Amino acid sequence: MTDPKTARSADVPAVPIAAGSFRKTLGWGERTLLSEVTFVKDGVVPMHSHPHEQIGYVARGTIEFTIGNRIVVLRAGDAYVIPGNVPHGCHALEDSLAIDIFSPVREEYK
Repeated sequence: MTDPKTARSADVPAVPIAAGSFRKTLGWGERTLLSEVTFVKDGVVPMHSHPHEQIGYVARGTIEFTIGNRIVVLRAGDAYVIPGNVPHGCHALEDSLAIDIFSPVREEYK
């Protein structure tokens, strides 16, 4: 992406995360980064943690999230907050799309 301030999702190449999940970085500023995660049914993001605070919402589909010791099923329109350094992962129960915002910026996503 040449200009981090503007991006069309259709123009950003998808980066594989794990089986059936892909991310696109749509923009970033001084302190936050916006990304889109697409899942095919049964796609996953394995359990992991990072120092970044992560907030987002499910834009389409149904996703089972594990956040720390809690498991929650979120549907289109539902939001989530994942504090920094908390282990988390997810499993798409159907084709799904999630929007994530990270703070601070995840340099490896730029």
